[in-house]
Amino acid sequence: MREPTARPVIVDCDPGHDDALALLLAAGDPRLRLLGVTTVAGNQTLEKTTRNALRILALAGITGVPVAAGCDRPLLGDLTVAEDIHGLSGLDGPDLDVPVPEVSGVHAVELTRRLITGSAEPVTLIATGPLTNVALLLRGHPEVTSQVRRIVFMGGSTERGNTTPYGEFNIVTDPEAADIVLRSGLPITMIGLNVTHRALATTEIIAEFHAMGTRLGGICAELMTYFASTYHRVFGFEHPPVHDPVAVARVIDPSIVRTVAAPVAVELSGALTRGATVVDLHRRTARSPNADVAVDLDVDAFWRLLMTAVRNADGASGRPSPR
Repeated sequence: MREPTARPVIVDCDPGHDDALALLLAAGDPRLRLLGVTTVAGNQTLEKTTRNALRILALAGITGVPVAAGCDRPLLGDLTVAEDIHGLSGLDGPDLDVPVPEVSGVHAVELTRRLITGSAEPVTLIATGPLTNVALLLRGHPEVTSQVRRIVFMGGSTERGNTTPYGEFNIVTDPEAADIVLRSGLPITMIGLNVTHRALATTEIIAEFHAMGTRLGGICAELMTYFASTYHRVFGFEHPPVHDPVAVARVIDPSIVRTVAAPVAVELSGALTRGATVVDLHRRTARSPNADVAVDLDVDAFWRLLMTAVRNADGASGRPSPR
């Protein structure tokens, strides 16, 4: 059952193994009301990320939540997908051959506009992929901004990057879109690698997914096992970080992710630093804060939240999602 005060959210994503867990968390926690899911090209092509979103929702038995495909490339330049991390399908690992519903006939930006304007209360946008769709919404439909409670995005870092030395994948994929969002004047929360690298899917976590004894728990374990193999091969990580669910967790329970207000800018022209997020934590510039930046994570509380949501989603399989 959704709580009567459940917060309305829209998840914009590019599944992606960690996006899959983010969707399950958003759908499985009763404190959120998932109005819709939109997809963007990023971890894989738009066609694949959209199909992956539909597959995850179908596996969790979530119906009645519209899914719309959005932008198939960044605002400028060409798309480079993360096939080395997420595989050819974008969700390599388990068998996800399940019937999926039709995708919405409208563009993701238009669906988001309709859902926001049709909501009785302000909507939180949770973005776990490149910010292309969100930027086009803000640029093309400024009238919706009064109905946006907050934009919470996974992206950037206060430290090093994972795609270039100082650039995180989602921001590097579309720096211009991130710049538009960060300059929007809306309440923004940035969940960067400096915090998500603490949310590690250890062997114990994977074993806990297995121990659920359910199809969805098993799929999560297989997803994380594959994710672990690619993160070890590409980055040398012993355990893979699950970035995207941390953004959802922050919306559900702000105490899990500690943030500080800080000025954040995106480097657009640096030959070696394009896509870097410049976070002025120590106020060395005269710029005013434009984002709440994640700086710490309660790791145990995060995993308890996610495990409970996966169990809830498993229990809801075959039933419509409460709306």
